Amino acid sequence: MESLCQVVAKSTPKLSNTQDTKTTNDKNNNSTTITSNNSTPTNNQNHNTTTKNTLNRSYKSSLINSIIDGGGNGGGGGVNNSSKLHKDSDCPNDPQQRLAVLSFEQVRRLNDVMNEVVSIHGRGNFPTLEVKLRDLVTVVRSKLEEDPSNGGAGMRVRDIRLNGGAASHVLATESQPYNDLDLIFAVELTSPRNFDRVKAAVLGSLFDLLPEGVSRKRITTCSLKEAYVSKMVKVNDGDRWSLISLGNSRGHRNVELKFVDTMKRQFEFSVDSFQIVLDSLLLFYECSKLPIGENFYPTVVGESVYGDFQEALYHLQKKLISTRHPEEIRGGGLLKYCNLLVKMYKPAQPDYIKTLERYMCSRFFIDFPDINQQQAKLENYLWNHFVGPEEEALKYQYLMLLQSVVEESTVCLMGHERRQTLALIENLAFQVLYQEQQRLNSQQSAVAVAAAANGQPAYVYTNTGFYYPVIPTACYTCTCNSWMACSS
Repeated sequence: MESLCQVVAKSTPKLSNTQDTKTTNDKNNNSTTITSNNSTPTNNQNHNTTTKNTLNRSYKSSLINSIIDGGGNGGGGGVNNSSKLHKDSDCPNDPQQRLAVLSFEQVRRLNDVMNEVVSIHGRGNFPTLEVKLRDLVTVVRSKLEEDPSNGGAGMRVRDIRLNGGAASHVLATESQPYNDLDLIFAVELTSPRNFDRVKAAVLGSLFDLLPEGVSRKRITTCSLKEAYVSKMVKVNDGDRWSLISLGNSRGHRNVELKFVDTMKRQFEFSVDSFQIVLDSLLLFYECSKLPIGENFYPTVVGESVYGDFQEALYHLQKKLISTRHPEEIRGGGLLKYCNLLVKMYKPAQPDYIKTLERYMCSRFFIDFPDINQQQAKLENYLWNHFVGPEEEALKYQYLMLLQSVVEESTVCLMGHERRQTLALIENLAFQVLYQEQQRLNSQQSAVAVAAAANGQPAYVYTNTGFYYPVIPTACYTCTCNSWMACSS
């Protein structure tokens, strides 16, 4: 079988240096067609162009089919094979509706993300690991697939996917901010021993990524876990997956490594349902010495586990909120829903959103019935999802919006429980407002000191904004000794 690079090279037409050429993208099959302004193509040229376009479409079709079937070379697949794909009842019947081939611009943004240098900060005296995301993925996959006799896990990786905000950033036409880099490794986790193998493979990868000059004699897997792993989750009750979060510095992007065998619910809302299969891009990195260009790039497939790729992409571009069966989401997606609202997202179906809000609230209070659990969840969500000055400025508005949704849509709590939860949200909002006031006051003090040093008046802050104080004018003694004579 020909390698991916050979197929891409064959399917990409060559531009002539002596003729004016124009490239147009066929929206139906994403193939590239070359038209000449100064000459008429011969029958042989037409035949070659048709053959190349047919090969291109055939390769993309086989790649998509391999992902749907959960196997095959190049395209990967496995998380969504027939035995492990959990569809919603109202999802489209055609499985290809949830798949799409990425355009060159999207592949270019994906390449930028994969070449981004990730900083994994360590605790204590452990150094910061700086590595490209593509290299980190390659090292982790190698450790997973390497023979146990050589220190590997001896596991088969079915495919690797980019998920979450980074995937939305790649697919969106406008820039989409993202906090973390979420990666999904499709592996088999049928036994508890496999969970331990995954953990050992990740820690072994961190050990290999330690910079030169670091003494490794006394470094153990336990110390690596304490230094570089901020969160570890293992789920083995129906669903089978684990999560290892790398990075311990707030304000920097963490790398979320998720190892999935089966997962019934893989998204909250349509705008975060995208997964991009990275296998073809990683293979391109291995076999191609040429950089990615407009006429030479791999075929990359994206998937929306929401069920309809084009509909989900439309929601992302228009900032619309849509989901299916929110009662299946842990926490009901309530906190994420209010986060989208505060960032100016609008419901795709305004008449139906009140019904969804009731489902969200009911599931939230089922998963977090105790007031202490609710407080811990809210504080943790605020800490993880409102990072940076722009995000922190939205905290108070977010909490007041959350209080409004809970007050209007909660139907599963008794009166005193409902009042208790509303009071909790209100108190958190007041704490956030107080902290914001303290921060602004400290800024005002610093500005006042700097202004006084320069001989300038400092402005003061009130509840409605910044004001300059009134500067009294100096009093002058009148030098007039008599009234002026009337000239009339």
